[in-house]
Amino acid sequence: MSFLNVVLALETFDFNAALHAVTAADVERTLSRDEQLDRRDLLHLLAPAALPYLEAMAQKAHRLTLQHFGRVISLYAPLYISDYCANSCTYCGFHAGVDFPRTKLTLDEIEQEAAAIAATGIRHILVLTGEAPAQTPLSYLAEAVHRLRAHFSSIALEIFPLDEAEYRTLREAGADSLTVYQEVYDRAIYQEVHPAGRKADYVWRVQTPERGARAGFRALNLGPLFGLGEPRREAWLAALHARWLEEEFPDVEVSLSLPRMTKAAGAIAPRALMSDREFVQFMLAWRLFMPRLGITISTREAPAFRDRLVQLGATRFSCGSKTGVGGYAVRKQDEAPVQFAVTDNRSVEEVAAMLRRSGCQPIFKDWELV
Repeated sequence: MSFLNVVLALETFDFNAALHAVTAADVERTLSRDEQLDRRDLLHLLAPAALPYLEAMAQKAHRLTLQHFGRVISLYAPLYISDYCANSCTYCGFHAGVDFPRTKLTLDEIEQEAAAIAATGIRHILVLTGEAPAQTPLSYLAEAVHRLRAHFSSIALEIFPLDEAEYRTLREAGADSLTVYQEVYDRAIYQEVHPAGRKADYVWRVQTPERGARAGFRALNLGPLFGLGEPRREAWLAALHARWLEEEFPDVEVSLSLPRMTKAAGAIAPRALMSDREFVQFMLAWRLFMPRLGITISTREAPAFRDRLVQLGATRFSCGSKTGVGGYAVRKQDEAPVQFAVTDNRSVEEVAAMLRRSGCQPIFKDWELV
């Protein structure tokens, strides 16, 4: 059994008709339930009919977040080590058709970047590459993870999909969690925006978190890239994916992200924009559907908006982010092509101070409060 079977089974379900048939009474009935919500309840909370109930959803989501996570927010930073890519993803500034000088950090340069990040207090790192196995083979990735262990207590990966044995190699090297975005669950749109390259294989992509879980990663983070498919359907399928993983792999921590697509050099513009109200609605719906779900908020979002999300169910914030290769120490950030534009440019300490003012405790390490 795979989540792919769930996706295929739901392709005959008329989501839009069901969504627009949701009434206020349906939303109220779902909000009154104390037992675990089902996929129909999730649809109710994601429907336009639920928008007048955001305050009630927020209050319940806040209580559930306090119950399962307390007042702590984990902090992390991304570390881009290579922007070589053989894919043709039409929405990405790193795709193979974009002409710019590609960069891969040496192992010593990775340590320079790591030292600069660690100096800010961050101990949870997310390592990113493009999809170019010839440039960033498994041996390179394993040695990079091994060196990063000296600087960080938690190492997450956002790299090209691997098989189970390869993931196990990286876990044994010291990586403990995996981020993989499906980008878009709609198969027709997926094929349209991935016209060439290994990433064009929808099945291989959608089954990636399962391989990571079987390889022994303790945490998985996934989600759609909002701006490609119909946002409410994408939010529904992402949450169903997370619920399936939680039930199939009960020892694995599952998180969802809400990355909103931004225009990058050489990439198409977003086609299905998600408003701030929808962002909040989806986040609240996810929390009510999965009370123990991790929810990650990236620096794609503006500072004032991120600040308001602290009390609504967020559990992890990126901060001090540089989204170009070598952007912390090896190269000046304005010299490094970026995968997406950072909107929240505050330092790690500034974000931590905001969290404390909001009554939350920033966590710089998985095992230690700072």
